[in-house]
Amino acid sequence: MSQEEVEILDDFLVETDELLEKLDIDLVELENSPGDLDLLNSIFRCAHTVKGTSGFLGFTTMTELTHHAEDVLNKLRKGDLQMTAHIMDILLQAFDLIKVITEDIRDGKGDSQRDISGVVGRLSSIIAGNVDGDGESAAPAAHHTPTASVKTDTPAAAKEPKKVAAKPAPAAKAPAANDNDDKKKGGGDQTIRVDVERLDSLMNLVGELVLGRNRIAQLTQQMETTIGGEHIEALSETSAQLSLITTELQMAVMKTRMLPVGKVFNRFPRMVRDLSRELKKEIELVITGQDTELDKSVIEEIGDPLVHLIRNSCDHGIEIPEVRKASGKPALGTVHLAAFHEGNHIVIEIKDDGKGIDAEMLKEKAVEKELITEADAAKMSRTEALNLIFAAGFSTAAKVTDVSGRGVGMDVVRTNIEKLNGLISIDTEIGSGSTITIKIPLTLAIIQVLLVGVADESYAIPLVSVIETVKVPRTEIKTIEQKRVLRLRDQVLPLLELSKIFDITCEEKDYFYIVILGLAEKRIGLIVDKLLGQEEIVIKSLGDFLKGTPGITGATIMGDGRVNLIVDVTSLLEMATESGL
Repeated sequence: MSQEEVEILDDFLVETDELLEKLDIDLVELENSPGDLDLLNSIFRCAHTVKGTSGFLGFTTMTELTHHAEDVLNKLRKGDLQMTAHIMDILLQAFDLIKVITEDIRDGKGDSQRDISGVVGRLSSIIAGNVDGDGESAAPAAHHTPTASVKTDTPAAAKEPKKVAAKPAPAAKAPAANDNDDKKKGGGDQTIRVDVERLDSLMNLVGELVLGRNRIAQLTQQMETTIGGEHIEALSETSAQLSLITTELQMAVMKTRMLPVGKVFNRFPRMVRDLSRELKKEIELVITGQDTELDKSVIEEIGDPLVHLIRNSCDHGIEIPEVRKASGKPALGTVHLAAFHEGNHIVIEIKDDGKGIDAEMLKEKAVEKELITEADAAKMSRTEALNLIFAAGFSTAAKVTDVSGRGVGMDVVRTNIEKLNGLISIDTEIGSGSTITIKIPLTLAIIQVLLVGVADESYAIPLVSVIETVKVPRTEIKTIEQKRVLRLRDQVLPLLELSKIFDITCEEKDYFYIVILGLAEKRIGLIVDKLLGQEEIVIKSLGDFLKGTPGITGATIMGDGRVNLIVDVTSLLEMATESGL
């Protein structure tokens, strides 16, 4: 295959992926608005484009399958057929099979590996007039089927919530239709395809530049205090200008790696629609903030945890219609998925109006599964009880199903979030619903840290995990069962000494600096000698030899050329738990 043919095939795969993603969203929206002719025409055009491009490239199996789906859509838009739940099921099956065939083509297997006769037969049956699906209900989809709507903040988008188009990935080219529109306007191509590895390399170089900037800034500051003079003043101005330009360059490069979180959110309307059918519930998914942008590396990691959380909201949270009506709620349950910025972080909320989580029930289940003792359960706070849901092997499902009850999931969700230096918390009210909040950094490459000193060593603590810092006299540090604790306001905090964790000899002092660290509901105090200030650092891997060192997650190079280790807050909390704190 020539280079030109490879590029044509790559463009076809990128465009097909985008069209299939859009079809998933639009088909679910069509089920809620079966009379929306504009939406139906848009779906038809997408299917027609897939059929045309696959036919041009000789993928006959994909062309045949898409052709039959297109015939059904054509009858729907002409009014010869009325949308039913059964017709929607078959159309979704067809486009799911097209996704599988697309993956086969991407893997070099061609498009003839899959048997399409079953789906083609069902589509042909619908075209022939059998819309009941061999006895299946043909009730209109808008009557007793789930809904999945998307809301946006902009007025124009609010008029057409179904038209959610995610920006292409860095390695992708914008769809050909958009290119043609731009060319008609005389603007030419507005996007280019860039290999992700090139962006990663550029990001790494910018990271090195940030380190160089920090070094120059520190040297300039030292020279101002020791030498002074006209030339040093000019150097200081140049250093400040370099710092400003480096910051702007860093932000520009980070934005090239940013993708709208809608890239992940777009898969959920279809998922909720399928879950609603399977669980026999009526569920509306409301999405806001899908234009909020995240680093590509974070986008890739956040998908699976969100899938599990939304499945849990649908399965455990939202009740069946009969139960909701009996408790005075509308039959239609709502799951709200929202994303928004908060400083240098993004917050993702999954909120449902279901039955909520009973903390006492969680305690009973945990005792029953021997995860905790009855004595432990008796002295647990409500927050601690709610966080039992994150324990490994914990499940509240009465029976194992395809949706839940396998005893895995929420512990993996929390682990994956913590790997992203993120936090996850639960707020719930029995009878009113639950809210799960995830807070993660916008990027994993460059972070804000608090620099602390122990003897002659200095360490970096990710600022996202720092709740506050306090300076306390030695007399306020108490010892309970040979473990140091601090009473801070109305809370007793267990204390860890950074010097003992890393085996550093330091002098006893009359006062301590304590960094209060938090992860989810857990709080501990970290005893250090000095607070050295905040700084923006570039995270460097420790390499295979030092990988997995307890208490350390990476390293960075400081302005004076020294290597600072970055403290792993999750690991410290595990140490505290293991030691009985």
